[in-house]
Amino acid sequence: MPFSLFRTPIRRHHDHGRPHRHPHPEHGQSEHAAVHSRGGREIKVVRRVLDANDRMAEANRRLFAAHRIFVLNVMSSPGSGKTTVLMRTLDALRPELRCAVIVGDICSTLDADRLSASGAPVVQVNTDEFGGDCHLAAHVIERAAAELPLDDLDVLIVENVGNLVCPAEFDIGEDRRVVILSTTEGEEKPIKYPLMFRECQAALLNKIDLLPYLDYDRQLAVDNIRQVHPDMAIFELSAKTGEGFDPWLAWLRDQIAAKRTSSS
Repeated sequence: MPFSLFRTPIRRHHDHGRPHRHPHPEHGQSEHAAVHSRGGREIKVVRRVLDANDRMAEANRRLFAAHRIFVLNVMSSPGSGKTTVLMRTLDALRPELRCAVIVGDICSTLDADRLSASGAPVVQVNTDEFGGDCHLAAHVIERAAAELPLDDLDVLIVENVGNLVCPAEFDIGEDRRVVILSTTEGEEKPIKYPLMFRECQAALLNKIDLLPYLDYDRQLAVDNIRQVHPDMAIFELSAKTGEGFDPWLAWLRDQIAAKRTSSS
């Protein structure tokens, strides 16, 4: 099925916890400028922006719950293998579940082209025309969801913009958050970017097929994740070979089933 592409302006940009540079209608200038020009009002500006995003996220959550759609927010740094993980995940889920994908990238439709080959409807969001935003916010998900056949979906996967910082700060109305960490990135990422690992319910340690060729301590990587988030579900897998995918898919199916049970 062909994917749909839209480029959404950020005149309605709502932040979650950090000042960014895009215009917000309530104060008519960039959030970054507002924070630095208003000094003592910084907390008020950030709080107002955070609250706006949270309200939209809750509206998204109600919309998805009404349609009994499970929403998964998948985040990682660029090059972690996120799209390949999702391609294999969609291939496993689609025989039994109706899936769709929202893809966030600064520019290009490369990932959406690959994911649309699964047959799932895909909506591409590019952020290059309004400054190359490094995350998807709740109002962007609202617009993207409007282009999907919500009555005909069981699962919506959001492939967020490749970044280990900003996406973790934005509630988009998802049910679960997953972070992908590849063996080629080093073991220290959970320590350097702790918020991402605190905010996610599961971590996928991808590219384990490369371990024989890398100076990589997989146990140290797991220990670092546990140091930040002791109860996090961790799945070591290879998107290329499929090794380790069964436990990940079992966990994901359990999360989807729990959502559908609670919605019935």
